[in-house]
Amino acid sequence: MLQMSKKQSPPSVEGTGAAIRQAARSSAPSPSGPAAAKAKRRTFTAEFKREVLREVDAARASGDAGAVGEVLRRLGVYSSHVTQWERQRELGDLALKKRGRKASRTALGDEVERLQRRVARLESDLKKAETVIDVQKKLASLFGEMLPIPTEEDFARPVAGLISRRRR
Repeated sequence: MLQMSKKQSPPSVEGTGAAIRQAARSSAPSPSGPAAAKAKRRTFTAEFKREVLREVDAARASGDAGAVGEVLRRLGVYSSHVTQWERQRELGDLALKKRGRKASRTALGDEVERLQRRVARLESDLKKAETVIDVQKKLASLFGEMLPIPTEEDFARPVAGLISRRRR
């Protein structure tokens, strides 16, 4: 009877994985209130940037100590924003830039890249062919033989070995 009157507590789980999980659940902050809302990145229009830069320039021109800081506090922007926007203004590009990944590749862009690789390969083959021709001329002059002057027909037919097959 003595045991029945005592409250039975659950067995001690100190140091076990269950105890760690239970402690984590009890001490975790609840996601309620203003902290639960995810912060959103601010974006500024080009017109707002121009207006801020005008006011900052006017504050600098006034010569008053702290005038620029007062303008920045009133408008809610940081000095790093102003320096970045001044650089953009010098480049003539205050427009809003899209963040993140660039647009995916297009079929036209892929075709341009393929053709550029082909042109580079053909230019390389041409350079090799010109080198071979120069060596042949030098050898012919060294041995005293004259090479025949090529005609239009010679240029029309492909020369075996000079034009490489298309590589994959």
